Amino acid sequence: MPDTKNRRPLTSRDTGWARGITRWLAGTGITPNQISAASVGFAAFAGACFAGVALTEGLGRVALLIGGGLGVQLRLLCNLFDGMVAVEAGQGGPTGPFWNEVPDRPADILILVGVGIGAGVAWLGWAAAALAVLIAYLRAFGASLGQDADYTGPMAKQHRMAAVTAAAVAGAFLGVWIDAPLVLRIALWVIVAGEIATAARRALRIRTKLAQPD
Repeated sequence: MPDTKNRRPLTSRDTGWARGITRWLAGTGITPNQISAASVGFAAFAGACFAGVALTEGLGRVALLIGGGLGVQLRLLCNLFDGMVAVEAGQGGPTGPFWNEVPDRPADILILVGVGIGAGVAWLGWAAAALAVLIAYLRAFGASLGQDADYTGPMAKQHRMAAVTAAAVAGAFLGVWIDAPLVLRIALWVIVAGEIATAARRALRIRTKLAQPD
């Protein structure tokens, strides 16, 4: 079960639709851990769609961009409902913390590297993925020191995925005027710049709290 003390703050948990879907999922027998694992599958689908952008044109490219954006959103929904089924529906298990945290790392990598390939700059996708892992590490490291988990941005997970989704939508519907790989490339640069700022901010907060007298 996720750590409720250091749980990522999400306003969507308090919505009627999220609570309704949580009740439905809880009644199906689907476990929180299975939902967490499914997030990697949706991320792989999204990454493959984005990578395919470099090989397609026209309606095929539009379909891949829409598919990529949809895969990202389905990944995020898994991230929402695994915790809600575990905590709100009371179906968490002893391995919940593992499944709540570990699948997010390959999910980030699959999506961001896929975007990099689709943008024609695979190395930039790998850089974004490496920084995403660093940001998650800093959050976990701070929590291991007894500090509150730091979910601040400007480019935390939800912000990265929002940027990727926005790029997918823009590339799909503005592709007549703007080259879709260029849109993905711009999004990656924005993500990388924001990730560097986020990593620096979280690292500084850890250091500052360690330096404070008890």
